[in-house]
Amino acid sequence: MIRARPSHGRAVGAAGQRVYIAFGGAAELPWLRLLRPGFRHCFAALEEAGGWLVADPLSGRLVLTRLDLPAGFDLPGFYRRAGLTVLGPFQPGGPRWSVLPSLWPLNCVSFCRAVLGCGAPFAVTPHGLYRGLKRGGFAPIPPSRGSAPAPRRWLRQCRQLPPRTPV
Repeated sequence: MIRARPSHGRAVGAAGQRVYIAFGGAAELPWLRLLRPGFRHCFAALEEAGGWLVADPLSGRLVLTRLDLPAGFDLPGFYRRAGLTVLGPFQPGGPRWSVLPSLWPLNCVSFCRAVLGCGAPFAVTPHGLYRGLKRGGFAPIPPSRGSAPAPRRWLRQCRQLPPRTPV
């Protein structure tokens, strides 16, 4: 059995966060032209009580930016008006539990899946992540209620394992 670390408890207890995933189509690097136009890059925008945090995994570095915006600013709407495709809001899930570390390279898709947490749909490309999120593989927050439980099939996968018992 795997034992939970104290930092995992803080991650699960981060209430009030809402995650938006934005998809863009600019191909600055030659190999990005192999991907579907409009879905060549993705990044996450997290809305918290203190404002917005944008996490943009670029080639070779990770850019984290705390935006100084007025309260109630519609950042997803701004991104949509700029020509990006935006999905969300999503409630971040708990941390993933596995015996072995992930063997996938760190790219924009794996980073966005890590931000979404346990239950994020499997994807290798930005368009695959878009399709997985649109298909309902992750529970969005309904606008009327503000938060929603994850679908039942993800609850089974995301539940915390009991602590290890000494032998």
